[in-house]
Amino acid sequence: MIISVPAVMTRHELDQMHDHLNQGSWQSGDLTAGEQAKQVKHNEQLDPNSKLAQQLGDFVLDKLAQHPLFLSAALPLKIYPPLFNRYQDNGTYGFHVDNAVRFISGSATRVRSDLSATLFLSEPDEYEGGELIIQDQFGEHKVKLAAGDMILYPSSSLHKVTPVTQGQRTSVVLWLQSMVKENSHRDMLFNLDQSIQNLTKEHNADHPEVIKLSQLYQNLIRQWADC
Repeated sequence: MIISVPAVMTRHELDQMHDHLNQGSWQSGDLTAGEQAKQVKHNEQLDPNSKLAQQLGDFVLDKLAQHPLFLSAALPLKIYPPLFNRYQDNGTYGFHVDNAVRFISGSATRVRSDLSATLFLSEPDEYEGGELIIQDQFGEHKVKLAAGDMILYPSSSLHKVTPVTQGQRTSVVLWLQSMVKENSHRDMLFNLDQSIQNLTKEHNADHPEVIKLSQLYQNLIRQWADC
């Protein structure tokens, strides 16, 4: 399932982040790419080992921890430190699949990449091209969201970023290990949780059907979660 997560960041927060990013140290994006990805990756990234990248990454993680839709869709267990990317001057990233396991630098922590995410920091009219193309069993999906919005999709998907022919596309990319490994299980839980929330809005939380579905949801989490 491909899920759009709106309004992760406010306009004020975006403006502040751009001020910080403009002062950052940028380097070639292939420094964090695997052997196959290096052949098709042509962008820049904020030095992931810099204090600025770590501070901005922590801010993004704090915002995600407060976003109900993200938590419902991802059921996150571990999140790889966010990377800040920018594309300009025909920068692009050809079709590739994300590494199945990512190692966090300076630690023994490993993150299985169940889900990938792109948080857009630039408005769509600030650059030409730069669409995120995601392939799944239903075909290709072209994604170009408003600044502050995030797209969440299975890391097993082939995907690419088309060339940015004008302007600059800045974004945050991250990978996470979900408590629920199977995509199909996670999708069912997400739909069930959204139904419970909608029913709760129409009825009281102590409505018998809400209680029944909540019990089902929690027991499925108990059965499928790996944590």
